Amino acid sequence: MSTDFDLGGKICVVTGAGSGIGRGIAEGLARHGATVVLVGRTRAKLEETAAAIGEQGFVQPADVAKEPDVIALRDAVLARFGRIDVLVNNAGVNPILKTIEKTSLEEWNGIIDVNLTGLFLCCKHVGGAIGKGGSVINITSIAGRGGLLRSTSYCASKGGAELFTKALALDWAKRGVRVNALAPGWVDTELTHGFLGHDVHGARSLERTPLGRFGTPRDMAGGVIFLASDASAFITGHSLVVDGGWSVE
Repeated sequence: MSTDFDLGGKICVVTGAGSGIGRGIAEGLARHGATVVLVGRTRAKLEETAAAIGEQGFVQPADVAKEPDVIALRDAVLARFGRIDVLVNNAGVNPILKTIEKTSLEEWNGIIDVNLTGLFLCCKHVGGAIGKGGSVINITSIAGRGGLLRSTSYCASKGGAELFTKALALDWAKRGVRVNALAPGWVDTELTHGFLGHDVHGARSLERTPLGRFGTPRDMAGGVIFLASDASAFITGHSLVVDGGWSVE
């Protein structure tokens, strides 16, 4: 039976889909009927996600920080499917956990290039091809809504992504394309497992989380499914925080 959460027939592009949150999102979209284009720099990782999804997953390697790659991504999707309905900008670089005095310009640029410039390029070229009724979901972070220790460049990139989302939502409302963000809290993935398992850092983060556990990639998928579907048809410019209550004051 069709519901407002049904994504059957939708063509969804997910960046950073090879592991962690991106893979969880891709699997969730496929469970609700979407055809999912899996984007990332490492084909082998994308193939693993595609194997988990089955016939609804299509691999398209690309580096979101490189404009020719993003243009080629858009053209490949349009050539194969004829349209794009949903774009999930999940590709991102984690914090380097350094004070600004110890952060090099190369490290700063590495985070900004992927987390912010990559977002710009994907929205410009891939999101720009989305038609009326489509949806863009930018994966930001609780770090974009409040400061974190030794994470200046990361917080700047995610804070920029939050405001980018609001501004683009205003611009694209006339096109009938909704633009929202999903801001995860602490999510246990391959990249964060060491930090979250730390006796001090992990314990403090867990203690501050009212629901008493860290998030999972599947937890993040639920919010993206909602924002991609007709269930959120009157929502744009919003940032949905999915953090187990971590940021509740």
